[in-house]
Amino acid sequence: MNLSLCTISFRHHLHSIKELAEWAQSNNFQGIELWGIHAKHLKDESQYNRDWLASYNLYTSMISDYLPLHLSDKELLQATSELSELGHRWGTTKLRTFAGQHSSASINREERHSIVAKLKMICQELERENQFLLLETHPNTLTDTVSSTLQLLEEVDHPALRINFDVLHIWESGSDPIESLVKLKPFIMHFHFKNIISRNKLDVFSPHNVYAAAGSRDGMTPLFEGILDYEEFIKTAVSFAEVEASLEWFGGNVKKVLEKDAKKIMYLTKEINRLYVS
Repeated sequence: MNLSLCTISFRHHLHSIKELAEWAQSNNFQGIELWGIHAKHLKDESQYNRDWLASYNLYTSMISDYLPLHLSDKELLQATSELSELGHRWGTTKLRTFAGQHSSASINREERHSIVAKLKMICQELERENQFLLLETHPNTLTDTVSSTLQLLEEVDHPALRINFDVLHIWESGSDPIESLVKLKPFIMHFHFKNIISRNKLDVFSPHNVYAAAGSRDGMTPLFEGILDYEEFIKTAVSFAEVEASLEWFGGNVKKVLEKDAKKIMYLTKEINRLYVS
């Protein structure tokens, strides 16, 4: 398994990218998932790029952004081009976005058709750049259920379209994460790992709360202390193929929690590898 930290976890902290790279190198991480706005703010500081990150034995696993599917094709293509350039600079082929801003149950046929057309247009652009568009499984988007996600993949029907499998949000939708992993496996290029203490605390991950500096963090918990059985999930995922995943932590004590979870994942994957070898 290749494990990344998300720079979004440090969205309310005064840490430079250099400090984060040094810390990641020292704490069992192989990569960094750059939040789109962080990558954009580093745009004028040309010394920070793929080669610089490699000097810490790290790589950029993904840039996570929010492409404006609600805007015109011209504006969307401009945003796609800018994101693609950032991907090249940081040496990642994986560019993440959300599949719209409405749930699969509430969107009408014309709106869905529009999103499908825009995603196909983005994929055609990224294919020329040897890059992939990863749709995150997320509430209130067209990937809020496994069935809608599979339908969307079929509708867009493009090899550049892949999935960022957010384990918690898959479970939130009512699906079993391991069964969903099997169904979506051919399309998965990345995973987001996070956990919660109970289903009635899921609102803590609502965008209006989780991005707010004063938002509640009640219910967020380290990866192996919540309601989802990540030990079983990781064992299953690793048995399928090489796994690239990011720890997506939004709570307090960021370094302490990430360090603890990364150590446990490292130990777990070593045990799994030892069993396979033996």
